[in-house]
Amino acid sequence: MNQHGGNLAAAAAALGVRTGQLLDASASLAPLRPAVAAEAWRAGAGLAGLRPYPDRAHSALRVAIAGVHGLDPAWVLPGNGAAELFTWAARDAAAAGVSALPAPGFADYGRALDCWGGAAVGWPLPLDWDGAFPQSLPAPPPQARALWITNPHNPTGQLWSRACIEPLLVGGALVIVDEAFLPLVPGGDAQSLIPLLAEHPNLVVIRSLTKLYGLAGLRLGYALAEPERLARWACWRDPWPVNGLAVALGQRLLRSPARYQRHCAWVQAWCAREGAWLAQRLAALRGPWGALMPLPSAANYLLLRGEGSLVPLRESLEQQYRIVLRDCRSFDGLDERWLRIGLQSRRGNRRLLQALNNLSESS
Repeated sequence: MNQHGGNLAAAAAALGVRTGQLLDASASLAPLRPAVAAEAWRAGAGLAGLRPYPDRAHSALRVAIAGVHGLDPAWVLPGNGAAELFTWAARDAAAAGVSALPAPGFADYGRALDCWGGAAVGWPLPLDWDGAFPQSLPAPPPQARALWITNPHNPTGQLWSRACIEPLLVGGALVIVDEAFLPLVPGGDAQSLIPLLAEHPNLVVIRSLTKLYGLAGLRLGYALAEPERLARWACWRDPWPVNGLAVALGQRLLRSPARYQRHCAWVQAWCAREGAWLAQRLAALRGPWGALMPLPSAANYLLLRGEGSLVPLRESLEQQYRIVLRDCRSFDGLDERWLRIGLQSRRGNRRLLQALNNLSESS
């Protein structure tokens, strides 16, 4: 089974349509703003800048990322999306000992550990919670020497408090915090672990620009950690892991910390508005699938629980309405009763609701 959302090429091929005909609610991305699209165009327009090999040290991009977070550039390592950086984090985690992987949780952590033969145990998370965010993580398995934390959590949308994670940094265990979605969460940065990096050499924070800017095809993320760890990772990886276009666009998008904060504020307002609007309407729907129960989410996606299997509903949305939702069976602990919906623009969310209403009325 596909381990990720956003595989539009495969979905389009299976349906015999063009990718542009699909509404992709399987991936969780901020809407692409015209200003960001214009920056992407400008970054690619200077072909003279794309002819040479990229700077292997990513010096200017590291300076831009460091400026956004108030860090020294030595504490920054850009990557070919967060996924590439998980691979190097997993090498350190495998050397440290047993990893605790949240369940349900993102399958890519296990994929990365498998590259190095790393041992892992499940870290069970609750599947019922209220919407009073941030919340507290349950205690990790006692044998774990490396902890993988997603904040906000994927696929549930739970936001963990910094206060509940900070004690886990004491004792020497490697703590890898995936904050790819945190800049999209209203008030999310108050729970970021970035301010704790200087005090804890066992902490790694990984972020993604592709979620925040709606540019998943670009593949651009970054790790924040002590310089010695990042220098070691840089020696392990391929010579040019980040392409020149991604470097150029990253520098343009992050050249002004104030502009970055304005973009985050816009995305967070969209997330709060559309999340509440869509969750309320989904909860009111009834159909042959029974009730759809959207769980409270701080993030730009909603985890839905059905009374029975939601596979027929997902397949009907694809086949009849060209709408792709995330099948959650690749998440440990979730089965065919679960779906995840990535928030869309209001137009896209209306298209999804209209399709659900049509399926309900035709049953």
